[in-house]
Amino acid sequence: MIIDNNQLLRFTTAGSVDDGKSTLIGRLLYDSKSIFEDQLESVSATSAKKGHEGVDLALFTDGLRDEREQGITIDVAYRYFTTPKRKFIIADTPGHIQYTRNMVTGASTANAAVILIDARHGVIEQTKRHSFIASLLNIPHLIVCVNKMDLVDFSEDRFNEIIGEFEEFSSKLLMKDVRFIPISALLGDNVVNRSENMNWYGGGTLLNILETLHISSDINKIDARFPVQTVLRPQSEEHRDYRGYAGRVASGIYRTGDEVAVLPSGFTSKIKSMNAGEKEVDEAYAPMSIAMTLEDDIDVSRGDMIVKKNNQPEGEQEFDVMLCWLNNDPAKPRAKYTVMHTSKEQRAMIKEVVYKIDINSYNRNMEKKDLGMNDIARVKIRTTNRLMLDSYRDNRITGSIILIDENTNETVAAGMIV
Repeated sequence: MIIDNNQLLRFTTAGSVDDGKSTLIGRLLYDSKSIFEDQLESVSATSAKKGHEGVDLALFTDGLRDEREQGITIDVAYRYFTTPKRKFIIADTPGHIQYTRNMVTGASTANAAVILIDARHGVIEQTKRHSFIASLLNIPHLIVCVNKMDLVDFSEDRFNEIIGEFEEFSSKLLMKDVRFIPISALLGDNVVNRSENMNWYGGGTLLNILETLHISSDINKIDARFPVQTVLRPQSEEHRDYRGYAGRVASGIYRTGDEVAVLPSGFTSKIKSMNAGEKEVDEAYAPMSIAMTLEDDIDVSRGDMIVKKNNQPEGEQEFDVMLCWLNNDPAKPRAKYTVMHTSKEQRAMIKEVVYKIDINSYNRNMEKKDLGMNDIARVKIRTTNRLMLDSYRDNRITGSIILIDENTNETVAAGMIV
């Protein structure tokens, strides 16, 4: 069976303030003919009102009114576009230090990260922070765009100098596939069309690389994991005895007749049928949304996980995670939180901060144990009951959690299971 996951690519953009992320996405949409006429008219009118010559490409992604007025991107802006070769979902994430938390949101499901570096400034703290987060989130492909090459006279030497800077610090990170492209988002060089100003560059344009990234091997096809989101019990006479379990396949492949176990109970059965929408299917794989029925009448609830009988995740009550703190209020020692793991909620507490990461040197700080906004640390978490966990490196869905403040219901942290 051939699994075709090549059609859709999710990618995120990140970099420092004013590196030109929104302009780059605007250029990508504009030059690939992905802008609707009414959008173009609206943005052209806004650009003229602001006194810009021509179209301000950043306005295609800066969707919030505050952003447009301040000229900054506050929240994660999602955009969709299609070329003959592939469909894309872009997450345009903010560059401000105080908005680094949004990158975790925008990048958590990405197949690739596009990191922008201003050719004039080179690698700065935010470049390191965003690259570290991309590595932490196990994003398989990293595309480093050295932007504003027009402001350094399209210098090959400057481009190579920045590659050297980036490789020096990124050698400490776990990055599988890193590419470098010299671009000018404002002028369009090497974004969709090849640059006539940088003939010394022999690689592909940004769009060409995005269209040809091989992503089917990024999905875990070995460990079958199916978190149950809801139990289907139709009230109609026709389906009186139907009991289905709906959710999205996190990884692996399921086939009708497979022997499965329901966790945490451990009860076993066989897959009776699977439906994707209105259609019955014999096979299901990530990231399909399906409804599954079992041959035996087993007690299955939201938050349970259906896995292959001979390949089960670890059931843990205490575990280590790399935690990104996302809240303005600092973490409270031994405070109670709600942990959300796939579709399961548990009460939990941060038992111990093992160490914090210095984002500039990547050294471990064993002394400071306080957790504030944007801090990244290895912590021990204890839950009231067992969770069915995989390591984040093996499975980005069953290996991730979020922490929720029980009083405010705010998401305060995102964690990757070690």
